[in-house]
Amino acid sequence: MLDQPQRPRDRRPARRKVVAPARFNIGAAVLDRWAALDPDRPAVIDLHGSRPTVDSFGALKRRSDRLALAMRRLGVAPGDRVAVFLPQGADALVAQCAAYKLGAIVLPLAAVFGAEALAYRFADAGVTLAVTDADGAAKIAAIRPAPAALRAVVSVDGRDGAVLGLDEIVEREAGDFAPLDTSIEDPALMIYTSGTTGQPKGALHAHRVLAGHVPGVLYSHAGFPAQGSGSGELMWTPADWAWAGGLLNAVLPALHEGVPVVAMRSRGFDAEAVFRLLRDHPVTRAFVPPTALRMLRAAAPDGDRAATRLRSVTSAGEALGEETGAWARRAFCCPVDDVYGQTECNYVLGSSAARGIVRAGAIGRATPGHDVAVLRDDGSRCAPGEPGTIAVRRPDPTLFLGYWGRPEATAAKFVGGWMTTGDRAAADADGYVSFLGRDDDVITSSGFRIGPVEIEESLIRHPAVAAAAVVGVPDPLRTEIVKAWVVPRDGVAPSDALAEEIKLFVRTRLSAHEYPREVAFVPDLPMTVTGKVMRRMLRERG
Repeated sequence: MLDQPQRPRDRRPARRKVVAPARFNIGAAVLDRWAALDPDRPAVIDLHGSRPTVDSFGALKRRSDRLALAMRRLGVAPGDRVAVFLPQGADALVAQCAAYKLGAIVLPLAAVFGAEALAYRFADAGVTLAVTDADGAAKIAAIRPAPAALRAVVSVDGRDGAVLGLDEIVEREAGDFAPLDTSIEDPALMIYTSGTTGQPKGALHAHRVLAGHVPGVLYSHAGFPAQGSGSGELMWTPADWAWAGGLLNAVLPALHEGVPVVAMRSRGFDAEAVFRLLRDHPVTRAFVPPTALRMLRAAAPDGDRAATRLRSVTSAGEALGEETGAWARRAFCCPVDDVYGQTECNYVLGSSAARGIVRAGAIGRATPGHDVAVLRDDGSRCAPGEPGTIAVRRPDPTLFLGYWGRPEATAAKFVGGWMTTGDRAAADADGYVSFLGRDDDVITSSGFRIGPVEIEESLIRHPAVAAAAVVGVPDPLRTEIVKAWVVPRDGVAPSDALAEEIKLFVRTRLSAHEYPREVAFVPDLPMTVTGKVMRRMLRERG
């Protein structure tokens, strides 16, 4: 059993170790354990369709067992990469858990990804099998050349040509599946992070990543049920279950604790649908990124349509802001606390108003099991109030194993025994950390960390574009938006119509959160003497 967080008694509480068994498998921990204890307990309440569908832990355990058997029959072996390219829902959970049980490495992919974004990740990871829906299967089919390692595509919408139907292959199997006896250090999950000086990198995590997140969730959501007591609780997040925030800050920890999760799919964030959900369903806990809270505030500035059954809300991915946080606390009548982390090492800082761990203007302080400091460039600790870089000491329960196939990039992430985040901050004498900003080219938009390189490479594939650079520009709703500075090819006349064409070109090939919302045409780009784009100068232009 994981140890439970306690209220700190001194000003700077000592780092507390997260206690977890040496043998641990995420799939077994979130489904099999509860299926054995209480098989009829609701696990996923799916609001897609005309009426809600409720799947129990027992039903999802059986389905994931059969899918694991089918995956093995299709040749998936421990260590193989399995892409799960699905929106929120029971199928996404079943596919992930089947792969975990098999000892494969899950590659969760956001449903908004286009063919170019998929092509890079499939090739880089060497994806063996993909579980998706009809839309996803069409995008995968559009990848040229076809992914070399891909053996099969399985669709939840049924067979279509070479695409296998999930129901069909599952119904061929019978019996239980004994999960692989994985070590807590065995690889389990790979989430692609933003690239700043190159293409996105696959952050590889061990099975312990879930064990490391649970104490932080219990710390932030004070009173959240300990193991064996899920009665009356219901978790929801609008975040994609392929994003570290949605998956590891909400869905998997809730299921680990026996708490059902709500799944709701939509094309884009729909504030009215969220208010209906909170009004019609007894959601008690939620993880809601700051951009979503700002959109809710814009739709109901007085909070008169917000729910009152929420007991706590956490928010992460970008700065929450004092005004948005204050509105959310008034609207939901519950604590709304900041959480901080990165794809490589998440949930390392946080507030907990119910525990008295909160300070105006600060993210919070180190959550249980993590040693976090603000460092100078030489790796020494900053004095209280001195700006520096947020860093996490290893070993850490949520620390990644490394970047897939990139040992040099992994080594560059560390200074001595500290993983550096690239985020600038200052800490006070009590350990409360205040965020100051990024020290690289990452763009923070709607909670997503977006690297410029992948977008720039997509832009220059457009026949009218000779060169391009992207930067983040301030936006009151999304924190930042992507702005593209484009040099047209000879003979191409800039126009509003061309700008819209370029936006759509990137959106359909990468994703809805990465495309440039602004396009500016320029005769050339500012360059260093070594030929690097000076993005700082472009940011200064606005």
